[in-house]
Amino acid sequence: MAPTLIDRGMQTVPHAPGTFTATTKSYGEGGQRALPEEDGAPRYMPLSRTTDRVLQILLRGDLSRIRSERVAEELGISCTTLRRRLRADHTSYQFLLDRARQYRCEKRLRQRWLPGKCMADELGYIEVNSFYRAFRRWTGLSYSEYKLRYG
Repeated sequence: MAPTLIDRGMQTVPHAPGTFTATTKSYGEGGQRALPEEDGAPRYMPLSRTTDRVLQILLRGDLSRIRSERVAEELGISCTTLRRRLRADHTSYQFLLDRARQYRCEKRLRQRWLPGKCMADELGYIEVNSFYRAFRRWTGLSYSEYKLRYG
C-alpha cells in the first residue's frame, strides 16, 4: 500500500522570522500546530480558534473559488485582522491553503487516481504545472513517478 502524503512525516516549512515544524495530519484533523523544536522534539499547542475555523472553511470549501477575502468575510473579520491572527499562530493563509490542498489530494488519491490536469483543477490550481510542483514538494516524487510506484 502506498504511504499517504501525511505519512511522509514532519516537514520543515519556512516562515518569518524562522522556521517551524508542522504536519499535515495535525492541521488536517484540526486542533494542533507544531512549534519550534526543542531538544529535537516538536512541541504541540492548540490552534487558535481563527486558524481552526480557517482550516474548517478550506477543508469543506471549493478550493478553486475560495479566497482569503471570502474567508475573512465568513469569519466576520477584516483581511488585515485575519492575516494578523494567522501570523500570531506562526502561519499564513497560503500555508493553510497548501495544507488543505495536500489533504484533499491525498484523500482523492485514496479513492481513485485522476489525471494531473483533473486533480489540479479539483484542487483549485489555475496552472497544472503549479500542481505538479506542489505535489513534488509534498511527496518528493513527480505525479507520474508516484503513480508508477503506488498507483
